Amino acid sequence: LVCITPCPLQVLTLPTTPYADQKPCTSGLMKKTYIFETKQDYLQNFIQSIFSSIDLRDRQGSTMVVGGDGRYLNKTAIEVIVQMAAANGIGRLVIGQNGIMSTPAMSCMIRKVRAIGGIVLTACHNPGGPDGDFGIKFNTSNGGPAPEAILDKIFQISKTIEEYAICPDLKVHLSTTGKQTFDLENKFKPFTVEIVDSVDSYANMLRNIFDFAALKELLSGPNHIKIRIDAMHGATGPYVKRILCEELGSPANSAINCIPKEDFGGHCPDPNLVHATDLVETMTDGQYDFGAAFDGDGDHNMILGKNGFFVNPSDSVAIIAANIFNIPYFQQSGVRGFARSMPTSGALDKVAKATKIQLHETPAGWKFFVNLMDAGKLSLCGEESFGTSSDHIREKDGLWAVLAWLSILAFKKQSVEEIMKDHWQKYGRNFFTRYDYEEVDPETANRIMEDLEAMISGKSFIGDTFSAGEKTYQVYKADIFEYTDPVDGSILRNQV
Repeated sequence: LVCITPCPLQVLTLPTTPYADQKPCTSGLMKKTYIFETKQDYLQNFIQSIFSSIDLRDRQGSTMVVGGDGRYLNKTAIEVIVQMAAANGIGRLVIGQNGIMSTPAMSCMIRKVRAIGGIVLTACHNPGGPDGDFGIKFNTSNGGPAPEAILDKIFQISKTIEEYAICPDLKVHLSTTGKQTFDLENKFKPFTVEIVDSVDSYANMLRNIFDFAALKELLSGPNHIKIRIDAMHGATGPYVKRILCEELGSPANSAINCIPKEDFGGHCPDPNLVHATDLVETMTDGQYDFGAAFDGDGDHNMILGKNGFFVNPSDSVAIIAANIFNIPYFQQSGVRGFARSMPTSGALDKVAKATKIQLHETPAGWKFFVNLMDAGKLSLCGEESFGTSSDHIREKDGLWAVLAWLSILAFKKQSVEEIMKDHWQKYGRNFFTRYDYEEVDPETANRIMEDLEAMISGKSFIGDTFSAGEKTYQVYKADIFEYTDPVDGSILRNQV
């Protein structure tokens, strides 16, 4: 498809009023969907703040990537972003077909087309639909989440914004791949929108990382294993169908919930034992050898073995680290370092010590991993919140983690449970527990953290003992985490 507008489109500058609550976190600006829908220019203000945070000289004629997890408001927001990108001097937008592009595919695409950045429309694993959540995330030219300085710049702009630029008559067709070109008034060059099949470039990247012939033998050869993959009606569905089913030969019915839906089928797209109940129940009857689930935007993953054997995320990254040279990419590139977030268990530490590979312990937030990757200090990383990836992109990558596990299964010819138990036998086992408290009163939560900080800071706490049932446990270490970035020397304190 090639569309060219017959006459120049009007560019408008419209007045607006700032909002005080548009402070983005690492995962972007996430709010209840109704806030974006009902507050006048709420969406436009934040999008303009993103564009204004980029120097005009860098913006003019540049390329940006846009896509999302397909949740409610995704297409409406993309239409606004396109109109505002044109008015703000962006020369070319690359958009996933139907507005769908997983977060890892977004990182891949930004790097491939050498874009100055990308806008990801996702609220991660939060519920979708009109009563759910919506989010806007900005990734920079390296394909990773915007660092703190840029997020703060966007926030400061959002607090004083007085106007935004938009081309309201510009309309794009998201369903058909191809280029659409638009002439704008007072613009010397046309504005181009390119609708792409985002699975293509992402799949090609994975072919250069993994041994697809070995994976195809594992999934569709004479002694193939049976897998069950749950895309939870998120953005990963089309990638799963194309790569695991069509290319690697796993039966079509081994992939479920692969059609992206605006409300994720009425479920919370969070790949854990609580929310991925379809997969968990199916895996417990023993007919499948391997199972996995992905969240809404495809950057988180959960791994299960036969009979529902659960691999916690801290162990998952340790297993990949211990078997990292089963993956051709690392055979060629070598391993520069491992990293885990501070809340993640020390399972990866044991592998790093045994293999004499440098380990980094970072605060929560993928941007800290990205800093290490860009400096050539990190190859594999993970966090307890079901995120695992490597330096092939600058985001968490759920499908990459699944293919890494399948590569290990193909090489070792063991079950998930056997691999996990052999690992514990060799390296020791780290027990890890996470408790999530949702919609907690902020004042109460702050008091709890203050009390906890006071308790662990006491001189008698280290070495203290606690009993549960017939077992007694002794405190070995408890600290208020402080991180000095080995790349830029920045210091982050008070990470309990």
